[in-house]
Parts: sequence; structure tokens; C-alpha cells
Amino acid sequence: MFTLHEYKNSQLLTEDLVKHIVTVLKQAIDQKGEASMAVSGGKTPIPLFSLLSQQELAWNRVFITLVDDRWVDNTDDASNEKLVTTYLLKDKARLANFIGLKNNSATPFEGEAITNQMLTKIPMPFDIVILGMGEDGHTASLFPHAANLAKGLDMHSKRKVIGMTPLDAPFDRMTLTLPAILDSQHIYLHLVGASKKAVLKKAEQGQDITDMPIRAILQQNNVDVTGFWTEK
Repeated sequence: MFTLHEYKNSQLLTEDLVKHIVTVLKQAIDQKGEASMAVSGGKTPIPLFSLLSQQELAWNRVFITLVDDRWVDNTDDASNEKLVTTYLLKDKARLANFIGLKNNSATPFEGEAITNQMLTKIPMPFDIVILGMGEDGHTASLFPHAANLAKGLDMHSKRKVIGMTPLDAPFDRMTLTLPAILDSQHIYLHLVGASKKAVLKKAEQGQDITDMPIRAILQQNNVDVTGFWTEK
């Protein structure tokens, strides 16, 4: 089931989303001794990461990975790993256990098996997966009509990650597959801007997941999805 929370501004959204995240992570640590979370890159989550990094939490028991990443060096400005290292893995959150998606393979397609093995260190199911959504209806790096999209959406693939080449965006990517994303307790969709709400409405009304892969998240019944949206 999909539920949308709307906020007057991004500060209120960020504060509430942080409360949700911290509550879930604390409960997981209390119950299991550890917690896991997959986060997205881009500019939208930067304020979220900065506030989250200041929260009191047993961060040494939290495992963090990425929903997707561009196949660039982790010092490159296009790297989601660099973004997370800069804005989240600092202050109180510097003790968190981070496992990235990038390895030394020449391409993400060649590196799939290595990254799959790397992610065995992450406690599954994820306690939280935080997703974004593009103007084209992509989420993670599950891009509309990409050559590898069917494999990424295959619920029976037994793959945690898959290489992806977007049709209209730079860089090859490594992305969590749909079954890996749905192997979670909570999915949070973080959206800012009027245009994102219009895309969301379109996604909710249609059925073709290859045209808008976010539909595979919104229209499934495995995991509750909570949207956090503000216009500005």
C-alpha cells in the first residue's frame, strides 16, 4: 500500500523523515542487535543526510548501502558513494558500517558478482530503503526501457544488483534489483517539487512498469511504501 505525506516545506519533511528513520533503526537494533538501510543519491537527500548524521543512535550497529551508483571512481563528484561519505558518514554517523556498490571491475556488468558478494555483509531484509524518483519515472537506476530493465525487475532473478545503461542519462550504473528493494521492512519515497507530484500521479494511474519503473514499487503488495513530498 502507498501512502503520501505532504509538507509545507522541505525542513518539515526532513525533520519528520529523520524521525521515522531513527525510530525504525532503533527498534531494529533493540530487536536484532543491528539495522540496515539503503539510501539514494542526488541533491534531494543532502539535507536529510546532514540531519541524520547528528542523531543519537548506535551507529556502529547500522549497516548502510546505496540503492544505486554510477560506475565512476568514489572520488568523482558523480559518485553517490562520495555523496554519502561527505554528508551522512560524519559526526555521530561516522561509525556506521558502509558497503558501497562500486568495485574495481571495468564495467558494472563485469562487477555484478563481486558486488553481490559484497552485499552479503548487509543484514537482510533491509529495515529501510529510501528511494527517489526521476522525471521519467525511474527509481534507483531502473530506467524506462533500458536494455537490462527486464532483468532488474525480475522478481525471480535471485540477484541483489544488476548493471544498467540508461537510455537518456550519463554513465553506466549498478543498481539494486526490484526483489532486493522489496526485501525490506519499510520503503520511503523522498520527493521534492511540483513536477515530482505530477509524475507520481501519472505513475499511480498507469500500469506499464517498463514505461515508468516506479510503478513496480507503488503498485506491489509486499511492502508498505510511504511517500514524503513537499513542493519546495
